[in-house]
Amino acid sequence: MEATADPEMERRRQRMGLLARANVAELEAAWAKLEVPPEVIDLRGPETGLVMLTGRIGGDGARFNLGEATVSRSTVRLTSGQVGFGQLLGGDQGHARRAAIFDALSGTEEGLPVVEELCAAVSARLENERGRQEAATASTRVDFFTLVRGED
Repeated sequence: MEATADPEMERRRQRMGLLARANVAELEAAWAKLEVPPEVIDLRGPETGLVMLTGRIGGDGARFNLGEATVSRSTVRLTSGQVGFGQLLGGDQGHARRAAIFDALSGTEEGLPVVEELCAAVSARLENERGRQEAATASTRVDFFTLVRGED
């Protein structure tokens, strides 16, 4: 996969990834911060489907089909014209729709601060979870050493 040259596209990609990983409480808290909930027109979905996951033998060898994963997606348009997309693993169509709405809100002056605050909260939670997981893994680490046998 090629790196994105456009910094705005990269920020949007990161924002959409964080919106997909937000939990219900984070989404509801951000929604409550909106002074006036936006009027939304559903362009697509929300809908749930399957995607085929592929892998590679040894990480870089021949491709093979690993299995299917459930995904949900939604596309919305705000009455002000901004279009938003939401895609995530799982069958939570409401989450996909809410992620699409927040993606669209990031294109508005009044919605951008709320979306940035939401993304910062999700990013902090994910970092804390990652730190806890790394600490739990480190506590089970075994340090092996080599014994040198002497021939006396």
